[in-house]
Amino acid sequence: MSAILAAGFCSFAAASAQGEEFGARFSAAAIDRTSHRVVYDPAYVRLSYPMGDVAPDRGVCADVVVRALRALGVDLQQLVHEDMRANFSAYPAHWGLTRPDSNIDHRRVPNLETFLTRKGARLAPSEAPADYLPGDIVAWNLRGDDGWLPHIGVVTDRIGPSGRPMVVHNIGAGPKLEDVLFDWPMTGHYRVTSEFIEAHT
Repeated sequence: MSAILAAGFCSFAAASAQGEEFGARFSAAAIDRTSHRVVYDPAYVRLSYPMGDVAPDRGVCADVVVRALRALGVDLQQLVHEDMRANFSAYPAHWGLTRPDSNIDHRRVPNLETFLTRKGARLAPSEAPADYLPGDIVAWNLRGDDGWLPHIGVVTDRIGPSGRPMVVHNIGAGPKLEDVLFDWPMTGHYRVTSEFIEAHT
């Protein structure tokens, strides 16, 4: 193997190891959320900025992702807000807003999906459990063909009875670790790596 090829292989191996390490830490941070008592509460709340959060005992599904990443030093509130300020028309118009709102934008699943897609974190759809790694983010439409109800969670390193990776999500009873990866129509699959964070923070 030439020195150039060897150097390239080592760089790829190092990047892969870093990605796996970040995914493992993200998975662990998500699982830690299940130890917190959280009442599902979608109420609009004015937040500080950056690093603003609702009361620790309140939250929705998106807050599982936001809080798990915050434990790793990543502030989705600021990242989403800054991208929406610069590219507001690229984001969904479901709520009739005319400008970004740092109190709520990062707590809305369609906005998180748009941000992650815009930043290159979206992966191809797959029905193979092996394609979902610890720390991946998945989003669903809970109503399927009957309507629109977005939901989001974090894939973990735990394997459920079905043989699929288990997911941490809050569907109404607080953050739970459950075997639900393919229980609803999936609208997005995303991978946030250490390289992604370095590129966008």
